[in-house]
Amino acid sequence: MNESLMRERIARAARSMFDRRLTFGASGNISVRLDDGWLMTPTGASMGDIDPARISKLDSNGEWIGGDKPTKESFLHLAMYGERPRAGAVVHLHSTHSVAVSCLKGIDADDVLPPITAYYVMRVGQLPLVPYHAPGDAALATAVRATASRHHAMLLANHGPVVAGRSLDAATGAIEELEETARLYLLLKDREFVPLSASQVAELKQRFPIDT
Repeated sequence: MNESLMRERIARAARSMFDRRLTFGASGNISVRLDDGWLMTPTGASMGDIDPARISKLDSNGEWIGGDKPTKESFLHLAMYGERPRAGAVVHLHSTHSVAVSCLKGIDADDVLPPITAYYVMRVGQLPLVPYHAPGDAALATAVRATASRHHAMLLANHGPVVAGRSLDAATGAIEELEETARLYLLLKDREFVPLSASQVAELKQRFPIDT
């Protein structure tokens, strides 16, 4: 797909997530890998009103070369791509239910959400929690890079999810499944519920390996 069409697809995906209240205000960002660099949503821009022509372009070294200035969280995206050479897109949201889960005391930092549904296992799998860092802290990039070498999805404490996928559709589908599972978990966590068993999870992972 050429760059012009990809710009349109990024804008449509951003607007769709904004309209469905998966992100708010100027929060959240999307990037896509190109042959010669990356496209990223601009800093300070609402995902509900992204102008395709003003989407930022970065070269293969991560330097801004066109469009509006890229998201100030571009380092998160570049850290993910650096560890996941097959990733074609990265999506980061401040989605309500995922952020709420990231603030809970006593959650398992190695695997935040239980396997409530088959589609969560198939699209997200294991979800580690990255410890809190202040916005813009370079140490966050280091923490994300260390986690991204083993996981395509992660939850930033008191911040939100970051997900890489082979394509924009794969990344958006996974992060939406993550947010829905977080919502289900908050509904269920104070009740007795039955997650998928270890054998059911293993079967799903064997049949439907996550391709990132």
